[in-house]
Amino acid sequence: MSSSSAHETDAETLRRERILSSKLYFDVSPSNVSVIYSSAYDISFMGIEKLHPFDSSKWGRVCQFLVSDGFLEKRSIVEPLEASKDDLLVVHSETYLNSLKSSGNVAMITEVPPVGLFPNCLVQQKVLYPFRKQVGGTILAAKLAKERGWAINVGGGFHHCSAERGGGFCAYADISLCIQYSFVRLGLSRVMIIDLDAHQGNGHETDFAHDRRVYILDMYNPGIYPLDYEARRFIDQKVEVMSGTKTDEYLRKLDEALEVASRNFQPELIIYNAGTDILDGDPLGLLKISPEGVTRRDERVFRFARDREIPLVMLTSGGYMKSSARVIADSIENLSGKGLITMQPNPAL
Repeated sequence: MSSSSAHETDAETLRRERILSSKLYFDVSPSNVSVIYSSAYDISFMGIEKLHPFDSSKWGRVCQFLVSDGFLEKRSIVEPLEASKDDLLVVHSETYLNSLKSSGNVAMITEVPPVGLFPNCLVQQKVLYPFRKQVGGTILAAKLAKERGWAINVGGGFHHCSAERGGGFCAYADISLCIQYSFVRLGLSRVMIIDLDAHQGNGHETDFAHDRRVYILDMYNPGIYPLDYEARRFIDQKVEVMSGTKTDEYLRKLDEALEVASRNFQPELIIYNAGTDILDGDPLGLLKISPEGVTRRDERVFRFARDREIPLVMLTSGGYMKSSARVIADSIENLSGKGLITMQPNPAL
């Protein structure tokens, strides 16, 4: 065996050991529904979080709407664990994780320059800890989806982060981590990513560039960030939607894309990156999709998965308007109303 292949085997063995010893997969009580969230998701950092267009309290507001509308009981929400350093090393290198000990680097990744002025212990606590909790939620969501057919992490979807590089408000590669865990802990060998955030998912595309076990359908605006032409080469099914695209054209393209995807690949799990930055008025997505269009989009993806009996993980990803939280909650309520998800605990589980 060559030294390089021996090194790869060692790295794979270590990765497997880390996954098998992780505490992130735990048994969820039947009294909980497949909705994952923690109040620790929400980022509050002396107001400087408002310097980025992202609504960093979006995740909590989604749950507040679901609870106040009577669709979800607070006590039935699943609280995830924080991803530890060993968990993160399943995908990330020690070098990359060490780079996050520089507040300046975290400021660049989160696109909030003042973050660089704070002691790193504060940045870890106020910015990176919430992200690590969301990573724990995304990883756990695959286990729940496999057991119950679906799971929603009301957070996650950090699709601009790869093993060696963060960016675009994404410090950890939760999608890549979730998939690596599902290969080992769930015994899966075919996973489809349906990335419908307005931005190209260059992080997971880079991580799974040469991995035929992962099929990537990415529907994105090619004229906006990240403009990662290298990563675009690794998209199995590229659907480009130009700035100004309206609801009907968007949904028509999605219908065609799902039809092609179903012919090309038979996944055992779908990771659905459901960004709401496609909304009309979003300052970064530059598309013109109505709130009802988002609801119809999500319904199509859930129906696609259910018709084929494929477990589905939904992540909320990008969305840069205050109205995003209400739109996400409305969409989840519609999924419940259409019987595509069940928001009531099932004692028979």
